[in-house]
Amino acid sequence: MGISLGLVGLGSFGSAFAPLFKAHPLADRIALCDREPERGARFAENPLFQDKFNPSDAYASLDEICAAGLDALVIITQPWLHAAQAIQAMEAGTHAYSAVPIVSLPDGEEILYWCDKLVETCRRTGKHYMLGETTFYRPQTMYCRRKRDEGEFGHFVYAEGEYLHDVDSPNSNLRQVQASRLASKAGQEWAELSKSYKERGVKSGPMHYPTHSTSGPISVMNAHATRVCAWGFRDPTGDDYFGDSFSDETALFKMSNGATMRICEHRQIGHPGSEIFRVFGTEGSFRENSWRDRGSSTELTVEE
Repeated sequence: MGISLGLVGLGSFGSAFAPLFKAHPLADRIALCDREPERGARFAENPLFQDKFNPSDAYASLDEICAAGLDALVIITQPWLHAAQAIQAMEAGTHAYSAVPIVSLPDGEEILYWCDKLVETCRRTGKHYMLGETTFYRPQTMYCRRKRDEGEFGHFVYAEGEYLHDVDSPNSNLRQVQASRLASKAGQEWAELSKSYKERGVKSGPMHYPTHSTSGPISVMNAHATRVCAWGFRDPTGDDYFGDSFSDETALFKMSNGATMRICEHRQIGHPGSEIFRVFGTEGSFRENSWRDRGSSTELTVEE
């Protein structure tokens, strides 16, 4: 017997993942949930979903799908909703997976509150929460974790991670992403809610969503931050997308293993885009898709 999954959020982003979850050989029941029913109808009417989807498993609210007796919910809704919805799922006795980030809000203290609440809910309910950060599963990250387990790094000294994603990137234009989100019902609710942050003078920045840059080196070193200091660059052009918030941020982390880590999250940058990390140890290092020690450099291949 396989597992049953509920897919919550079937917008432009969530709909891209629905066929992947449905195709997993261990998933034998798929439920669909979106507050805009026409989104779910696209999959309900798709012949490829018929072997695992029953029309009775189409839901229009989180409350309904939480009561459907599913093993886990896959939450790919708007980022400001992730934490609260994952918590509701676990409280209902269901494991939860969400897209990144855990939650996206202008107020950093509020983000920490939701992170703490999420951890507390996992411990109390015994249910699992998974954050779907793809960098954790990149070939380079898995390769470096294997090298760590083999002791090839020695002691970790220093690491870097960076996510360079210009707001006007032709590959993923963030203005268009924002416009698409705001056009939905949930997006309209967020537009109204966000006014309260502006009234309070709360400003945000890209370091509120650092998982693409941090997850690689953190998972390789298997360490956590003990001290963090960040500096921001404020857009000088008056671009409405950024407002008064930072467009680029760079941070230094002191890690629990004694190493130092530098992280860059840049959204206004003359660069085609980059999501990479580098890790340096006393015996070996990884950078630019190659393994290096004192006497050699080996390019990472598919076989490795």
